Amino acid sequence: MALDKVLYTAHATSTGGREGTSKTNDGALEVRLSTPKELGGAGGPGTNPEQLFAAGYSACFIGAMKAVGPKLKIQVPADASIAAEVGIGPIPTGFGIQATLNISLPGMDRETAQKLVQAAHQVCPYSNATRGNIDVTLNIV
Repeated sequence: MALDKVLYTAHATSTGGREGTSKTNDGALEVRLSTPKELGGAGGPGTNPEQLFAAGYSACFIGAMKAVGPKLKIQVPADASIAAEVGIGPIPTGFGIQATLNISLPGMDRETAQKLVQAAHQVCPYSNATRGNIDVTLNIV
């Protein structure tokens, strides 16, 4: 789906694949990449694309909850957190990923939390990008 209007564009350059580096054009992020042992790598000190995706999705989803909360008259707790899990494994055409978001909303009753999470899942850009493409599980913990 094409966007009607682009509000922001992130720029990052990666070299060397899973054993290389990635950095943003503004210098705010520069990371070393290492392949996990589970994927046949050395498990070096760097991060990997799955970890970066987990960090991005969880941060974005909290932002989505904060965006929809006021519309639903729901206050997102200041200590809300999401522990994201991104798994990678073989599929018939190569490799695929799946994501689980373990969402902690301290002090919020389950029904309200469910309403907030479902609304956020409709507006979060990561949720919209993955919907119908990968399995995403939303757990309220």
